[in-house]
Order: sequence, then C-alpha cells, then structure tokens
Amino acid sequence: MGSIKCNWADNSGGKLPLLVSFWGNEDGGSRRRGLKVMREKIKNSWVEFNDFARKALEMGRSDPRKVIFAVKMGLALSLTSLLIFWKGSYQDFAQYSIWAILTVIVMFEFSIGATFIKGFNRGLGTLCAGILAFCFAELSVVAGKFEEVVIVISIFLTGFCASYLKLYPTMKPYEYGFRVFVLTYCILMVAGNRTREYSQAVLTRLVLIAAGAGVTLVVNICIFPIWAGESLHKLVVKNFKDLATSLEGCVNGYLKCVEYERIPSKILTYQAADDPLYNCYRSVVQSTSEEDTLLGFATWEPPHGPYRHNYPWENFVKVSGAVKHCAFTVMALHGCILSEIQAPADRRHVFSNELQKVGSEGAKVLRELGSKLEKMEKLSPGDILKNVHEAAEQLQQKIDHKSYVLVNSEGWEIGGRPMELDLEDLINAAEDENMKLGSKSLSEAVLEVRSVSVGTALCYDAKNTLRTWPSNVSANGGSMVKGDEFKTYESASALSLATFTSLLIEFVARLGNVVSSFEELSLKANFKDPPIINMPPEPCKGVPTWVV
Repeated sequence: MGSIKCNWADNSGGKLPLLVSFWGNEDGGSRRRGLKVMREKIKNSWVEFNDFARKALEMGRSDPRKVIFAVKMGLALSLTSLLIFWKGSYQDFAQYSIWAILTVIVMFEFSIGATFIKGFNRGLGTLCAGILAFCFAELSVVAGKFEEVVIVISIFLTGFCASYLKLYPTMKPYEYGFRVFVLTYCILMVAGNRTREYSQAVLTRLVLIAAGAGVTLVVNICIFPIWAGESLHKLVVKNFKDLATSLEGCVNGYLKCVEYERIPSKILTYQAADDPLYNCYRSVVQSTSEEDTLLGFATWEPPHGPYRHNYPWENFVKVSGAVKHCAFTVMALHGCILSEIQAPADRRHVFSNELQKVGSEGAKVLRELGSKLEKMEKLSPGDILKNVHEAAEQLQQKIDHKSYVLVNSEGWEIGGRPMELDLEDLINAAEDENMKLGSKSLSEAVLEVRSVSVGTALCYDAKNTLRTWPSNVSANGGSMVKGDEFKTYESASALSLATFTSLLIEFVARLGNVVSSFEELSLKANFKDPPIINMPPEPCKGVPTWVV
C-alpha cells in the first residue's frame, strides 16, 4: 500500500497526510505478514501430507496383509450394496439393505478369529432381540390401549438387564453382543410400531443381517485369509529374537563401558524411544495385551495349515510368559548401564571373558529356541543348556576366585591391610608361621591385591569428573569428600559390578523355565522331530582312510 493523498485543508502544517500515509503502510505490512503466515501454513501442511503418504506406503510394504484386508473390506461392501438394486417381489430388501451393509462394517475384522467372534455376537444378539421383540409385540397388541405402556416398559427392562449382565466378568467377551441386542430390539420395536407389522420387520432384518454375515465370512475366509493363530505364533518367535538381541547388547555395552551422556526421559518413563536395545526388551514385556487378544481370536478359528483342532494356543502364551520372566532380568541389566554408579573399566575387564561367554551362549539358546518354534520342531537330543550352564559355572568360579574385586576388601581383615603389597611379599609372608592372617579372604591371600587409585575408582564422563554421583567429587584430586565417604562411593561402584554378574547368572537360571515350557508345548502341539544328522564314522586307527 502506498501513501494516501488528502486534498482537504488542515491546520496541522501538513502532518495529517503523513499520518494517513503511515497507517496505510502499516495496513499493507499486516497483509503481507498475513500472506506470509498463510504460505508457511500451506507449505507445512503439504510437507505433513507427504510425510503421511510416505508412512502409509511404508506400512503397506512392510505388512502386505493390511492392504489385502482393505481390498477384501471394499469387495464385501460392494457385493452387499447390490441389495440396493433389488427388484424382486420383496421390495423391503432394497429399502432396508442398510442392515446388511452395517453388518459387514461391524463384523469384518482383520483376522478370521476376530470375525467369527464379532459374527457370533452379532448373530446371537440379533436372534435374541428378534425373538424378544416378537413376543413383546404380540403382547402389546393384546394390551390394546396400553400398547405404548407395554413397549416403554419392555425397552426399560431390556436395557436394564442387558446393561447389568454385560458387567459380569465372564460376560466381557460378549459385550458387543449385548450392545447389538439392545440396539436391535429398540429398532425393531420402533419400526414395528410405525408399520404395525412386527413379524415382517423382524423377519426382514434377520434375513438381511444373515446375508451380510454370509458375505463377510465368505470373503474373509476364502480370499487370502489372515489367521490370528499364525500371528500369535510369529509374535512369540519375535520375542525370542528380540530378547536375544537385547541380552547381547547389554553385555557388550557393559563391557565396553557404554555410557549415556543424558538418559532419555522416555526411557525413564518407560515410553517408546529410539534406543534399539531398550526397544527390543520393551516390546517383549509390552506384548502381553496383544498376546491375550490374539489368543482369544485364535481359539475361535477352525483348523488350518499346521494348526490342528483344539490346538494348544494357551501354551504359546505360557512360553512367551517364561520369556518375559527372562526379559525382566535383561531390563535390570540395562538398568546397570543406565545407573549413575558405575564400576571402573579395569574391574569389568577382570570378568570380561566370562561375562561375554555367558551373554553369547544365553543369546544362542534363545535364538535356537526361537528357530525351533518357528519351524515347529522338537529340541535335538542332548542338553541345550549345557554350554550356557558351563559358562555360568566358569563365571561363578571366577567370582569366587576374585571376589575381592566386587567389594571393598579393606574391611575383610582385622586391622588395616598394607596399601602396597605385591605377590612375592604375600607368598613369603604366607610361609611365615608367625604371620596372622586374621579374617583375610583366601582369594585375597593368594592372588595379587593392588590398591585402586582414586582416578579409576569410578567411571568418568567426557568432562573428566565423576559421572553424577557423588556430584562433589573431582577426578583431579580436588575432592570435597572425606576419605571414609569416598570409600563408601568406591564400594558402591564395585558392588554395581556384582549386581550385573549376579543378574546374568539369574538370567541363566531362568532359562530353564523357558526350555521346560517349550518342551511342554512341543509335546502338546505334536511338533515334528528334528532332522537326524548322520555323522561320518571315524576311521579306525592304523587303517588308511581310503579303506574306510
């Protein structure tokens, strides 16, 4: 906007035109800012739309079943909508065809089991509502001038009984059926009272609902069926693999002294985060509700594929529960990495080989069980836990051998121990009959005991200060903590290593429950026997190989 010209006279000495010119420019600037904001909003909306479209395409590529489900839903609705063009003798089918369409919408579910449950609830609720509506309709006709009173009282009783019974714990799976029952009954009574043809209204709606249910079942079962039991099977297999990944990640990260500069708040509040190590064991723990839902659907599905009649789906959930029991230990292992109190790297290195072996063997057992479950095979002859048990025993022996590393060993003996004592002096002193060992531990009396310097007592961050606890201790010697207090901090850092090792041993102990649950499942589900691997016979001594 340019300046606005003024032709009237004034006594302001030419100031009024300048003032009008100023406001004209101000109005133009506001419009320009408004257009700029509008352009930014349109641009942001376009970016968000592109991001939404990209994620939608990625969802379809990652799980094609979702695309198949959408296609089947559209096909079922299209077939049902043909009733709109019904030209036969019963014109009510075309008029009330919306009942068939609504049946397809509410009954068509992602999996076959969910569709059967919805169909059962829909059919049972509609049938009961139809019978009850027919009875009360006849009663209202007999009542004569009290017809309206009978209808209102019947609707009240129906709503009261259905709403109260659906709150009963064992009736929770049939909650949808109760809703359909009340809705259908009210609609039938209203429609019948308006047309005065209760029987025809009930019969027409029952037929249309049956037609919609039939189309739903045929399309959903016959065209690329999606089974809830198969989804449950894959979910339990995925839990094995995710837990193995988390276990290896926790052990490797702890031995490499991985530290978080700042722990994400989403991890502290147990929300989804970008940490793959955290997300793996979190998905295992969080899968309980999904497993229960799939279990309820799978029990309704007919035999299909390798899943026979009365398949033990409950045992799949039982195996997954045993895996979750191990996942809690892995969660605690990850908590040791997140902890503010950390053991120094040199102390971790003492048990590094044993910890690494236990972690790798434990992950190997989980992956082996997951692979067997995926292939539906029984375990091979032999003890699958043999190697991981041996690794755990070696770790336990190492702990017994060098237990002084896990605690502040100065408090083990009567009086103070020498601050500097090498192995040679310790052996020579042990040969002296006059030397009193007091309550010194055997491992400390035989092995080298070296004092841990202040600079390596705890793990440090990039700023060369103690991580966060205690906050008033500096690695440069400028400690504001007294000697006794610092020994407390040093002991706490050593005990964090003891916590990690004991949790890893506890994980190995819990693996036995996982194996027992898997063996029970393999027997009840009649898994196939593992393939027999024929080993070539060993050649006899003294006989050439080519003769054998």
